[in-house]
Amino acid sequence: MKNWVCNSGQKLEVFTPFLGKHRPFLGRCCQTCTPKSWDGFYHKHLSSLGFRDAIRVTEEDTRYRGWLVRRVCGFLAIWGWEVPVDTPRDLLARICRSRRVRDVATGGSHGSSGDGESHRRWKEKIVRILAEIQAPLSLLMLRLCNWALLKLLNWLFLSVQLHRGQLAMVLRAARTPNVPLVFLSTHKSPLDGLLLSFLLFSQGLGVPRVTVGSQVCSPRLRALLARLGGIFLPSRMEQTLSDQDEGLPGAVLATYTEEVLRSRQPLLIFLEEPLVALHLSPPARQWLAMVYRAMRDGAVPDVLLVPVGIAYDMVPGGLQCQGAHGTQPLGLGTCLRAACRALRRSHGCARVDFAQPFSLQEFVAKNLVKQSCRGKRLEELLLPTILGMGPNQLDTQKAELWSPSPTAATGLGVEEEILVTKLGLHSLSDGVACSAVMAVGITAALLLHKHQEGVFLSQLMRDFAWLLEEILLRQRDVGFSGQLRALVQHSLALLRAHLTLYHLAPIGDILVVPEASVVALRELGHHSAAILPIFAREAVGACAIHALLMEMLPFLGVTVGPSGIVLSQDELLRKILELLRLLPPNLLGLQPCQPLDCLSRDILDKLLLCGLLEAEEPESERWVCDLAPRPFCSRRPWAGMDFTDSDSDSQDEAPKHCFKLSEPQGSPGLLLFLCHLLRPVLRTCASAVAFLDRPSWPQPEPAYVEALLQFLSEEDAFEHPDRSLVLSSLQTFKEMGVLEEVWTPAGPLLCLTQPFHSSSSRAKLQAFIQQFVPAVATSAGKTRSCHCQ
Repeated sequence: MKNWVCNSGQKLEVFTPFLGKHRPFLGRCCQTCTPKSWDGFYHKHLSSLGFRDAIRVTEEDTRYRGWLVRRVCGFLAIWGWEVPVDTPRDLLARICRSRRVRDVATGGSHGSSGDGESHRRWKEKIVRILAEIQAPLSLLMLRLCNWALLKLLNWLFLSVQLHRGQLAMVLRAARTPNVPLVFLSTHKSPLDGLLLSFLLFSQGLGVPRVTVGSQVCSPRLRALLARLGGIFLPSRMEQTLSDQDEGLPGAVLATYTEEVLRSRQPLLIFLEEPLVALHLSPPARQWLAMVYRAMRDGAVPDVLLVPVGIAYDMVPGGLQCQGAHGTQPLGLGTCLRAACRALRRSHGCARVDFAQPFSLQEFVAKNLVKQSCRGKRLEELLLPTILGMGPNQLDTQKAELWSPSPTAATGLGVEEEILVTKLGLHSLSDGVACSAVMAVGITAALLLHKHQEGVFLSQLMRDFAWLLEEILLRQRDVGFSGQLRALVQHSLALLRAHLTLYHLAPIGDILVVPEASVVALRELGHHSAAILPIFAREAVGACAIHALLMEMLPFLGVTVGPSGIVLSQDELLRKILELLRLLPPNLLGLQPCQPLDCLSRDILDKLLLCGLLEAEEPESERWVCDLAPRPFCSRRPWAGMDFTDSDSDSQDEAPKHCFKLSEPQGSPGLLLFLCHLLRPVLRTCASAVAFLDRPSWPQPEPAYVEALLQFLSEEDAFEHPDRSLVLSSLQTFKEMGVLEEVWTPAGPLLCLTQPFHSSSSRAKLQAFIQQFVPAVATSAGKTRSCHCQ
């Protein structure tokens, strides 16, 4: 490994990856937002410490030895785990003494602060609100449930892998005096809360306080989760705060968060809801606002934030709970039945990754400065290009610093709400970036985006090896190791319910054909979603190339092949920038601190590196440094050169840079593969434009989302809509000015803006999106058969 320092002062690590010998150390913090944290809690030898199976407990993890110990070692190990810190015993008294709570309580009692009866009433309210938020930990129940959870995890998974270097980094951060740890995790399954709580408890980090999302729980399940460390938002927190009495839950929650951080209990916040990936949830935004306010008000000097990534071969519960999310309270019986259903199938392996801890104080200081230098709004940049109301040129004045609009009522100012949203999106991007890629995800991506009509097993193994190498070259880790044939067979076995395998005896090969059903394509799309953030930059560039080719298609001759097509750098950068402005950064796994004009040039560099583009040297510059006589040259090469002074007033324009389209060696069909990674995203956005003339405006946002999901499911029988993509298209339309929120006495309503009342404007918007959408993938399984390696 070599360290290089670029002109901007940033340290770059360059390495040649070898699976099993050297793996990239994932999750380095952002040098732009947290440069001082870059070298904190990190050591160059951490990446070589290897992995451990967190659910494999042996007698070595206990203080005892012997035959009987080996039979009950799990129970003995869990019984010996210590709880370093807990909620203070005088928590209620501290909350009642808080100035914030007293101001709200005395304001609600209309000046009768000295009245003993009113003091008793608001104290009872505080007790009731605090009981809704949390309950004291039950150590006996905690140890028994962790023992049962250890058994369940061993039945569900072959292994749950942890990187020892990442764990050492987090343990070192936990020893920082007077600074608490807050874990910000992606959310893939309802099991994530129990899994991460078990892992942190087992590794000596204490029992974390785990935030529970918007899923409504039954009273019994809520009481059990609260005794195990779960914390909940109090009732009426998501409603508009209309009077001082409803402001008391917010004051109690803010004070409780301060006390949890002050006592240095680990706090675990899930940034997204299960099955709604890459979308910051409203509860997560509220919890992040509480953590920020605690640091801003001086309750703690700083907070160390640790992004967490979770990856599964097969997600426990799968997609079965998508339709039932939020429809009815989740009870103990429902959880037990889901666990029994999960035990009937194999789930492969799981992997948990911890990114590098970074300072909240440093992040806030850096980003509050950037708030004052924001560029133009997306509505001012992209809308004139779509509707033809302005010059179609490359506008780079939005040095985005992409600014999301404030959404939730968190008790903060507009600038601070934007800051909290950026913090959540940045941490979500870090969690996705540190997540390992599983074998099932690679196989599903190949079957869905490259071989949807079938492929021979020998060809699938070669493509698996190619895609694995491409992932490692992009400094992303994988959550598996072993022989190539065993890995492919393992992933095919887990996807067996959605595949058809034909054993072809004459040629000694197996034909793998995915089922052309809604359930099968939905399952493959769910598993292959982990590939998009890795190739997001190249996929955006590939779709921009596709858009340029569609514009050039009427002017190209029949005999012109791909290698003969030359693309202008300015036109390509313009298309890339337009697509980057169209898609939310969090959907692509991009960090919101990256300016889009710099990101577009980075995408162009990556297209050159992967071999899709080759620099085309202009004719006028080919012989500038070559003065040798040429046999077919009628005049000297320097005859047409200009030797005038460089300070002259010459108005000649600089030569334009061009690129020639090429196909990289060893990667046939790479351009189409990258285009198809973004195809579901772009198709959802284009179909959402066609849906704009369906509903009656204005209408509530949840009703719009459900109606759009129903419209998409009826529009195409073979591609199931994804809620994450629907929410991303809604976010895009809000940022572009297609939809706007109107506040009414009944609450916020979505309304179609004036320019898009016209059908011609909607048609222009749909055509603008459709130019980036590639055609359906062709069959790659009808190629010549090859023998297995």
